[in-house]
Amino acid sequence: MNKAIYTRDVPPDRLELIAELSSREAVKVMVIGGTDTGKSTLITFLANELLSLGKTVSIVDSDVGQKGILPPATISLAFPSENFSSLSELNGVAHYFIGTVSPGQFGGEMVVGVRRLVEMAERSAEVVLIDTTGFVTGAGFEMKRLKAELVRPDLMVLLERNGELESLARALSPYGNVIRLAVSENARAVSREERREIRFEKWRTYFSNSRLIEFDLSEVSLTGTSLFNGRPLDEREKTLLSRVFRWLVLAGWENNGHYTVVKADEESFQRSYRSIHAVDFEKLGNLLIGLLDENGLCIGLGILKWVNFSGGTLQVMTPLDDDALKRVKEIRFGRMRVLETGGELGLLRRDEL
Repeated sequence: MNKAIYTRDVPPDRLELIAELSSREAVKVMVIGGTDTGKSTLITFLANELLSLGKTVSIVDSDVGQKGILPPATISLAFPSENFSSLSELNGVAHYFIGTVSPGQFGGEMVVGVRRLVEMAERSAEVVLIDTTGFVTGAGFEMKRLKAELVRPDLMVLLERNGELESLARALSPYGNVIRLAVSENARAVSREERREIRFEKWRTYFSNSRLIEFDLSEVSLTGTSLFNGRPLDEREKTLLSRVFRWLVLAGWENNGHYTVVKADEESFQRSYRSIHAVDFEKLGNLLIGLLDENGLCIGLGILKWVNFSGGTLQVMTPLDDDALKRVKEIRFGRMRVLETGGELGLLRRDEL
């Protein structure tokens, strides 16, 4: 199930855009619009037409909520060499881990990831096409502005229905030329249930050949969490915290007077505490993680299955082969829980881990 399918049945202004892009030796294009405005469809159309004209094309897919290029919850770079009908047919050559399909709290990662992959794309392609999320209000507004400021696209194509992106167009204008196109009448609204089903299939496909791997945290760095950061608490300290807060404290660390504990609630009541970051043990189950190389790029994804706190190891389900696993230098915690069978168990706030 895919949203964006290649079609040449497009409004005339799309053909004018092709003429503009084909006349340039090198060009970066960022496509922006709200949900269900046809961003991925436009990207697919532009890429195919430019390939037919002999241009070298790259695509940076940063629509983490409705990713075309696997895996989900990442930003991906692909270099199509022939015509394709959907972004889902493309294989990414580089990925940047975001760790969630709802990036509102991860503007920094989104901006850095797009910038890094665009820089890689520019070295190998005449045309760089950047797909973005449908998040264009609130934090999404600022995220788009920051992307434009860092990437400096030659063209920013805004897809809108009734002038709803006027303020965004003004905010983006200092960073490149803004072109505003009307949403095609062929654009189809996709329900939340359909979006979940699309993601379900992509998760299931990605993790279909996974196996359980154990990582030793003495051999890789752990980021995206305060776990394992600092001096491990001894049994006396864990017992004291358990008695005071009526927790079952499974593990803990102290760092400059600040404590991180992994706990399970023995009783449910309101607690008040400072200088203690309490992580619910259940939130670690089936947590999405990124497996990164020495350059901070995402080699692949994993699902956290078990943490051995005393032994300093993680058990992870991942489809990566042995050669890819040898390149893993960093494990980064995401902020959503998923099953290898495709189900999503929920999103986490940034501060929960």
